Amino acid sequence: MPAGAPNLVGLTQYDNMTSFFAPENGNVLLPQGAGYGVVAGFGFFFAALTIGLVYGDYRARGGKHYNSEDFNCAGRSIKTGLIAVDVVSHWTWSSTLLTSSLYVYLYGISGAFWYAAGASIQIFLFGIMSIEIKRKAPRAHTVLELVRNRWGHVANFVFFYICILNNTFICVLLYLGAAAVFNAATGMSLYAAVFLIPLSVCIYTVFGGLKATFTSSYLHTVIIYVTVCLFAFKFYASGIYPVGSIGQVWDNLQLMAENLPVAGNAGGSYLTIMSSGGLQFGILQIIGSFGNVWADQAYWQSAIAATPAAAWKGYILGGLLWFPVPFTLATALGIACVALDLPVSADEQNMGLVAVASASYVLGQSGVMLMLVIIFMAVTSAGSAEMMAVSSLFTYDVWKAYIRPHAKGNELLIVSRVAIFVFGIFTGGLSALLNYGGVSVNFIFLIVGLLVSSALPPLAFLLTWKRVPKGAAIAGAVGGQICAIIAWLVHTKIVFESVDITTTQNISPTMDGTVVAVGASLIITVVWTLISPEKNPDTYNQYKSIELQDDELIVDHYEEDRAAMDRALKFTWIAAAVLSVVFCILWPVLTIPAGVFSKSYFYFFVIISIIWGLIAAVIAIFLPLWESRDVFARALGLAPVTPASLPTATKPLGKTDDSAHNGKLDTPMKKTVD
Repeated sequence: MPAGAPNLVGLTQYDNMTSFFAPENGNVLLPQGAGYGVVAGFGFFFAALTIGLVYGDYRARGGKHYNSEDFNCAGRSIKTGLIAVDVVSHWTWSSTLLTSSLYVYLYGISGAFWYAAGASIQIFLFGIMSIEIKRKAPRAHTVLELVRNRWGHVANFVFFYICILNNTFICVLLYLGAAAVFNAATGMSLYAAVFLIPLSVCIYTVFGGLKATFTSSYLHTVIIYVTVCLFAFKFYASGIYPVGSIGQVWDNLQLMAENLPVAGNAGGSYLTIMSSGGLQFGILQIIGSFGNVWADQAYWQSAIAATPAAAWKGYILGGLLWFPVPFTLATALGIACVALDLPVSADEQNMGLVAVASASYVLGQSGVMLMLVIIFMAVTSAGSAEMMAVSSLFTYDVWKAYIRPHAKGNELLIVSRVAIFVFGIFTGGLSALLNYGGVSVNFIFLIVGLLVSSALPPLAFLLTWKRVPKGAAIAGAVGGQICAIIAWLVHTKIVFESVDITTTQNISPTMDGTVVAVGASLIITVVWTLISPEKNPDTYNQYKSIELQDDELIVDHYEEDRAAMDRALKFTWIAAAVLSVVFCILWPVLTIPAGVFSKSYFYFFVIISIIWGLIAAVIAIFLPLWESRDVFARALGLAPVTPASLPTATKPLGKTDDSAHNGKLDTPMKKTVD
């Protein structure tokens, strides 16, 4: 809404307003106590819940205590449903809930589509890496263990730097985005929020480790799905003035396009996929998100924690389940902000407050409280995964690799827990510092991809191309990042004439920088490899030297042999390729003939978003429960705990116990390695 202009859809209470959340406008929507209550109350609730889950798992395991393998790898026993939900949890950042609506506000419905489609294909394709790590390095704990075993210590340091950079900025994005919402909606101190939020995440992560994080993530994700579907129904099917139906929303968007057309969109409309700005954002989202996923130990950790059968299924299903979170939510709350002509200022947009403004109008204080809850859920869930990722990197790739090579069991467990607290405090402080320096959520969201995407080609080749030498991997990662930063800043200077916090967060320079990061890294890595390939034909055999770090060997009950794993890999390649083509090529191309959406086509588009959200919610809620029914029965004392019913069987390293795997002399783990 332009300054001093009346509201275009008749909401006179917003006439001449230029800010939605300014206190002088009376739009601090909840008392400060609500903000502190959510952060502290939910934080302690999840800490207590995690303790209960740990105790329940202890009973289900027949009194077996946690060790470092359980804490960091969840016993390598997580099934398909929980892996899929965990993937959704990892990928549902506060920006997923906030920034997706911002790009709908800026570019129309193409923003919702490209946000969701552009960040789903990475999950599909990472399924390939998840099955490869089970085939070639089933005893691995981190991606850097593979890097160190294959390419040596210098490469380990290079990729450690990129992975930690990625994890750090993801956490800052999570905390700063959530803190901005709590500050705007309740008046809670932003600086208090960026310290209290990571502290609450630390508490429950330290208690439960990865397995409890998986289970807690389930509850977070369930609440997020329910809330997303609630907002969609409330906005499109409740009769609230001046929207409440799909047809009325379409009418309002037509009016908005006539008065405030979107530059670069077909007909200036919000109702078209034909958007130059939306397409640029889509390219940035696709390429940048690859770096976010491949350079994030959290995704490798989930693949490691999965059973062999669940590894590839969980990522394919996870991508399909995650898609409607930004797609359905942004198609509701992002569109709502436009259709209601709410006065969200540029600063409020950059802090991701578009969705909160819409929620406030649609459901009043209840809507704002729901947004606070799901944002806190997203932050604690994804933040916990990031803390576990950094903890495992420090434990296995710093402490174990260089400080205490002979450390085992309890010592590694203590190191992991200390690392979680240190990283939580550090990222909270960094978030406060960046906010003080005027750095917005949108700026961090846009630049993190260009800073880490150069790691994509070498890490993608880590398990798929044995000829890549260490020099090519290191040069690709470092060279790609340097080229990306140069391209980003030069483009900004040429096009916008100055380089500052505002100009550098424009779509075009950040898109160019991200494309250059991947392109330069790929060229360097491939050309170097073709000129001077690795001559060791047994490259992947180096992964066999990775050992488990406790006195017990975890044995999967899933009878996966080499042929079964090969079939799974082939299917994953096909499924990932087909889904990627459908999401990023076929769907948008088939939408082009529609041009500016008619009312009937808009009905079709919205109904797809709602149905997809409902189906995803049902699967995410009930599949993990069904798969874990035997565990619940044992934890509640409704079924006896026997060796055959335990989620993992154990045997001393170097020994064979036929009874541990039903008379088979060779375990599935051993088959995978050999």
